[in-house]
Amino acid sequence: MAEWIRACGVDDIDTEDVVRFDHAGRTFAIYRSPDDRFYATDGLCTHELAHLADGFVMDSIIECPKHNGRFDYRTGAAKGAPVCVNLKTYPVRVDGDQVLIEVSP
Repeated sequence: MAEWIRACGVDDIDTEDVVRFDHAGRTFAIYRSPDDRFYATDGLCTHELAHLADGFVMDSIIECPKHNGRFDYRTGAAKGAPVCVNLKTYPVRVDGDQVLIEVSP
């Protein structure tokens, strides 16, 4: 059964940035878009498992720090070589000053 877990505080992420969140042996990436919305994806690149939180965010794109593969973090869609496998995305909601993501065990 899926559960909502606290990933970070709203103020922990600057606009157009990403932070890493680890939970139950898994790594997630939490994003704050230019229009002040929050998104969550798997935290590792589907190409060679680099931590996306070390990558570069521009608009709705996260660029992997290892080989510059790109994903749309809103949908998880792979956008540029060498990545060709999409990222898994997760529902996000804000409760007060907390960012929550819904994950399944």
